Amino acid sequence: MNMISKLTKPAQIEPDSGIVKVAMYGFTKPGIIPFWSGEGNLPTPEKFSNAAAASLAKGETFYTFQRGIPELREALVRYHQRHFGKSFSVENFCVTGGGMQAIQTAIQIIAADGDEIIIPTPAWPNYAGPLRIQGTKPVEVSMTFANGKWALDLNRLFAAITPRTKAICLCSPSNPLGWVASKADLIAIRDVCRKAGIWILADEVYSKFYYGTGGANRAPSFLDICDAEEQLILCNTFSKNWAMTGWRVGWIQAPKILGPVIERIIQYNTSGTAVFLQRGCVTALDEGDDFIELQVEKARKNRDTVMSALKDFPQLRLSVPDGAFYAFFGIDGMTDSMATAMKIIDEANVGFAPGVAFGEAGEGYLRMCYLKEEHKLAEGLERLSNWLKISHPV
Repeated sequence: MNMISKLTKPAQIEPDSGIVKVAMYGFTKPGIIPFWSGEGNLPTPEKFSNAAAASLAKGETFYTFQRGIPELREALVRYHQRHFGKSFSVENFCVTGGGMQAIQTAIQIIAADGDEIIIPTPAWPNYAGPLRIQGTKPVEVSMTFANGKWALDLNRLFAAITPRTKAICLCSPSNPLGWVASKADLIAIRDVCRKAGIWILADEVYSKFYYGTGGANRAPSFLDICDAEEQLILCNTFSKNWAMTGWRVGWIQAPKILGPVIERIIQYNTSGTAVFLQRGCVTALDEGDDFIELQVEKARKNRDTVMSALKDFPQLRLSVPDGAFYAFFGIDGMTDSMATAMKIIDEANVGFAPGVAFGEAGEGYLRMCYLKEEHKLAEGLERLSNWLKISHPV
């Protein structure tokens, strides 16, 4: 304890991840069906892995460009031009050690001790945690659930801006809600951030996992309505679209003038990303569109399966997700989502992430990642249904 007392205060008091806590509790349970982590069940496609293996076999194991190899940054340009229908520059892209390092890098360059960043919640805990650790205050603005829908009150969001505010952080499509910001929402946020002189910190990792109407194959994006050189930083990852969660490669997209600053932060944090991993990512970007479509169609089908299985339980509160691959459902009378998640593991042998992990607005809810094998999804839903009938009868 004396040794712990000599650590920084943020290191001492930062809580464990609620998602990890539940996962570690249930991980070794025989026959457990886990829905707690945000990843699908498919391994990385072989052609992506082969490109990485070939690079490794060739001996590409040395230090490399801090911003990423030119080939990968050029592939990022091609990918974005293909999916957003506008031109981009390699100078707007830097490769990072996963989407998490992209977020940490963005935080490190725009906020410091005593600053504030506004986050609509429930939200992925990996925004607020890094902020607290470096002394920046995450300002949670609770979204509301009514009439089967989650909504973001823009007036409340903008009212949270103070002289200490450095950015608004928005994840759309949302983890954990599956909520998607409309183009009108994004324009309103852009305009207020411009007027206030603050940054937009955008996480559009689930952009392709979109189930909206009108035939659109991606969610509305800040890239649709913002200038390339304004105060917009986007964080992204290869994890979700291309089934590469364990690779830990992502990217940060920012104004060109930030390139040298981002490069320095990467140098001091990780000294770059392995070349052989980046070779696999080039192949993913250039040859992975069909795989993304397969993933999205699977997620759409599984979403419908989940909604069909849970719609007749009046004790549940849930919305039909418009994006991502999560169901965020509340249970009437549940006041301790962590305890409930543990109880469901013990009594039904199925695992969910506790809503409280996603901020105070998430208490009373559980998150389910449904991008899983169909038979395991069906079995897990049956276990949950049987548990609800026994533990939470109408």
